[in-house]
Amino acid sequence: MAVAVVVPTARRRRHGKGWVFHLVMSAITLLWVTPLVFVAIVALRSFDDISFHGLGSLPHSFTLDAFGTAWNEGNIAGALGNSLIVTAAVVILVLFLASLAAFALSRYPIPYGRAILLVMLAGNLLPPQILLIPVSQICEMLGIYDTLFALIVVQVGFGLGFFTFVLYGFMRSLPVEMFEAAKIDGAGDLRIYATIVMPLCRPALAALAALESTWVFNDLLWALTVLRTDTKFPITAALLNLQGGYTSQWNVVAAGSLIVAIPTAIVFFAFQKHFVSGLLVGVSK
Repeated sequence: MAVAVVVPTARRRRHGKGWVFHLVMSAITLLWVTPLVFVAIVALRSFDDISFHGLGSLPHSFTLDAFGTAWNEGNIAGALGNSLIVTAAVVILVLFLASLAAFALSRYPIPYGRAILLVMLAGNLLPPQILLIPVSQICEMLGIYDTLFALIVVQVGFGLGFFTFVLYGFMRSLPVEMFEAAKIDGAGDLRIYATIVMPLCRPALAALAALESTWVFNDLLWALTVLRTDTKFPITAALLNLQGGYTSQWNVVAAGSLIVAIPTAIVFFAFQKHFVSGLLVGVSK
C-alpha cells in the first residue's frame, strides 16, 4: 500500500520539476531570440519608417531594399569571399596539423610530451591584446603583411594549441588493442592515422570544425592587425565599415548583420549533432 502511495508522489515531483525546467528554458530561449527578431524587423523596415516613427516602434512598412544596399554598397560580396577563403583554409590546416600533433603525442613516448602539450595550450591563455604589435611586426619582417596568407597563418597559430589538446584527449581514449592489431596486420603509422584514427575522430573533428569556423569567420581583431587594404578585409571589418558609413541607416546595418550571420548558422546546424558529443568523448580520460 505504501508503494502505491510513494510512486505517484515521485512521479508528480518529477513532473513538477519538468515543468519548471521547461519554463526556465523557455524564458532563456525567448531572451536569446528577441534580439534576433528585433534585428530582422529593423532590416525589413524602410529608412523613412524608422526615421519618422523611431527605431523601437512597431513597423509600418516592409521592404528588402536594405539588403540590396548592404550587399552592393557595403562590399559585402567581396568581404564574404575573403572570409570564406580564410575560414576554409584555417579549418583545414589547423585540423590537419592538430590531428598529426595529437596522434604523435598520444601514441608515442615523445620526451617531455606533456610539457610540449601544455606549452602549446598555454599560448591560448595569453591575452591577444598584448600580442597585437609583435604579430604585426613579425608579419612585416616576413613580408606577408596585408595579405590573406598572414591572416591564415595567425589564425592557425593561435588555434593549433587548443585543438591539439582536445584531440589528444580524444585519441587517448581509443583502445590500445586496436593499434596493436593494426600493427600485427602490417599497417604503418601513416596508414593507422589515415584509415583508423581519423575516421574514429570524425565526431571530434566535426565539433572542432564548427567551433573554428565560427571563431575565424567572426574574428575582427586579427584582421585589423595584419590587414590594411579595404578590398582584403573579411566580412566583420566590412560590416564595421558599413556601420560607419551608414550610422543613421540602422536598417542597412541590421541587414548586413543578418547576411553575416547566415554562413555561421549554416555551419552550426550542419554539425550540431556532433557538437556536444564530439567534445565530451574522451574527457573522462
